[in-house]
Amino acid sequence: MDVMKRTRSVLNLSGRVLNDAVSFIVFCALDLVDYMLCFLFKAIDMLIEAEWKPCYCSSSAKEAITSSGKILVSEQGGESKIVSLSSTKLMLEDISDTLYSRPSLVSELSSFTLNEIKKLKLEDPILQQQTTKRGTSRCSSSSFTVNTTIVEMLQGKIGRQEKHSIPRWSDCDCELCTSWMSSPSTSTKPTLFVKTQGPTIGKAKEDVVFIHGFISSSLFWTETLFPNFSSKARSSYRLFAVDLLGFGRSPKPNDSLYTLSEHLEMIERSVLEAHNVKCFHIVAHSLGCILALALAVKHPHSVKSLTFLAPPFYLVPKGEAQATQYVMRKIAPRRVWPIIALGASLVCWYEHITRVVCFLICKNHRLWIFLTKFFTRNRVRTFLLEGFFCHTHNAAWHTLHNIICGTAGKIGTYLDVIKGNLNVKVTIFHGKNDEVIPIECSYEVQRRIPRADVRVIDKKDHITIVVGRQKAFARELEEIWSTTQTTRK
Repeated sequence: MDVMKRTRSVLNLSGRVLNDAVSFIVFCALDLVDYMLCFLFKAIDMLIEAEWKPCYCSSSAKEAITSSGKILVSEQGGESKIVSLSSTKLMLEDISDTLYSRPSLVSELSSFTLNEIKKLKLEDPILQQQTTKRGTSRCSSSSFTVNTTIVEMLQGKIGRQEKHSIPRWSDCDCELCTSWMSSPSTSTKPTLFVKTQGPTIGKAKEDVVFIHGFISSSLFWTETLFPNFSSKARSSYRLFAVDLLGFGRSPKPNDSLYTLSEHLEMIERSVLEAHNVKCFHIVAHSLGCILALALAVKHPHSVKSLTFLAPPFYLVPKGEAQATQYVMRKIAPRRVWPIIALGASLVCWYEHITRVVCFLICKNHRLWIFLTKFFTRNRVRTFLLEGFFCHTHNAAWHTLHNIICGTAGKIGTYLDVIKGNLNVKVTIFHGKNDEVIPIECSYEVQRRIPRADVRVIDKKDHITIVVGRQKAFARELEEIWSTTQTTRK
């Protein structure tokens, strides 16, 4: 037995060492590829659109106040906040530093070079005096620093709102992906695409809002759950399934940073205000769970129940100074094995490689869906593919970083708020075979909210927690809503 244990330990150690070594080589190569793709995309952007798209390759932060003086950003060393002054109101938007601060081979070499230059300056008394003077003038004028890409995007958002009313060359311009541009609401305030289902006779007693996950759409709900609710549920509830900002048939603005406040504002405007929703239940999957949690915190007297499916609530350990970086490394560890870690690392760490993927897959999604139908002879339903393909790179990139990583420092506080709101029933479903979101995330929620009901479903993963068991899940939701109603009475 001892020999077997030692042999197993040696093999495990050898496997980890091999994985680390191969991962280091692979991701160093990917760092260089992504760096070179940056210049390629700048050249193509300039050739086709007469300007290049801002990117986050440069990790250095620069002094940034717009020519109109309408953008202020947080001081260096503080949290990454942006205050943008629009014509109507002052908005505070949370920008995740993982957008522009992702350590890599190229960035480390750049940082090393800059540090050496700084050392040379400090050794020269004349340059040191000039640096001190510049630093004093900056402090006296209350200057701030932020990544220049964010500033450029906000400048476009405030000063050039109509410049990119058409899709970029690397984004899909089909009728489905651009349907929001012909919507009457775009002439005033844009709204999300919302699929509704309610009683045909009489008035619904309660409302339910469904929020999909990352790179998905409302089809995740409307093609699975909506047809499987009982006649009693259909006559009692109004159901709202939204396409999140940047996904499905909803608006995909090029100048948006897809922050938490932007996503919440669009849900409020498109569902709560547009349909006069006062009290409601929320059902959310994956990334949508973060939006659902924030929505429940913002509307504590309106939300009756929260049903989370595979919530990506990575609670940050106490004392962790960089919550956003901690979460990014948890979901994207820069490892080639397991495969899911490789995929997550590509999505999180490489802005330009993911733009290539979006160009090849999302822009040509009609071709991929046609081929899928052709080779499967229409035996496979393609609604998951349609939801997966219909987004822009800008929307996916910013939503991933600003929602999953950017809210890392808030999740614990949000959960504490829900813990204190005893009127909200919390139920969590998690597939036992889920390799995307670890099941520990759900148990962490239960530790923070002891009354939360965690239900682990055997032999189900991140998608089949709903797809394939939609009838059973529809019955479970109806039971949750009915018991919530009884409890609140």
